[in-house]
Amino acid sequence: MKVYHGITDFEPIANAIVTSGTFDGVHLGHQKILARLREITTANAGESVVITFWPHPRTVVSSDSSNLKLLSTIDEKIELLAKNGVQHLLIIPFTRQFSELSSEDFIQQILIDAIGTKKLVIGYDHRFGRDREGGFEYLQANSLRYGFGIEEIPRQDVDAMGVSSSKIRLALLEGNLQTATSLLGRAYSLSGTVVKGKQLGRTIGYPTANILPEESYKLVPANGVYAVRVVHRHEVFGGMLNIGTRPTVDGTLRTIEANIFDFERDIYGEHLTVEFVSYIRSEQKFSGLDSLKAQLALDQQTAKGLL
Repeated sequence: MKVYHGITDFEPIANAIVTSGTFDGVHLGHQKILARLREITTANAGESVVITFWPHPRTVVSSDSSNLKLLSTIDEKIELLAKNGVQHLLIIPFTRQFSELSSEDFIQQILIDAIGTKKLVIGYDHRFGRDREGGFEYLQANSLRYGFGIEEIPRQDVDAMGVSSSKIRLALLEGNLQTATSLLGRAYSLSGTVVKGKQLGRTIGYPTANILPEESYKLVPANGVYAVRVVHRHEVFGGMLNIGTRPTVDGTLRTIEANIFDFERDIYGEHLTVEFVSYIRSEQKFSGLDSLKAQLALDQQTAKGLL
């Protein structure tokens, strides 16, 4: 997949089959659009192009965007789109000025002049241009003038799936990992650097890797204990992970700590990816370290069973 960071990097393609959107999480709904994009591209001997925007448009145009957490970093989004067979990815920097572009200008400047679109595939109720003024009806009515075809994923197909990035975010924030996993079509993941913590886990026989997420805007699931898979240098290990403030030792800062099974490496400063497999229990305050240690033994047994 070729990646372009702005329209000035992009050369028009002779037979471009195009779709556009934020694609946060590249969930099952997005995957349906991308599958149709591949089908049309193959049938027309064309090349597939995905237009996406960074930063997320809501962080630029919405007054309440400060609490918006995303399902994927820009690097994760690029990787996921590549896995879905996209040939060209155009990342347009989303600015306040760009948000003022009319739908007519978006079509002419981006779809026609920059890309050379021959067919556009969009999801149901996809909007574009200033104040989201453009849509399928407008495109369809003007397709002859623009010189490209337009296909919309039917409403019933989208509604039947019941998938949205917002629904997945809410499920993760509620600890409903089963729903999030089913809507994503894969395990939710979180990447970061291993940093020094208080090393309390070592003293009770459960050393942990304290993970600092690589991007502050990445959504961290609800507090609690999870069964996880941990990826380190392309190797995959089982583990259990706690998200929370560690109330048993009167902690105040929220941390993400993974106990990696059968793992004895010094990995401070290194990169880890955690894949959330199952939610085990909520975070609890225990009477002391002995009670906590006993519960961790049970959690480990549960996690190994789930993995």
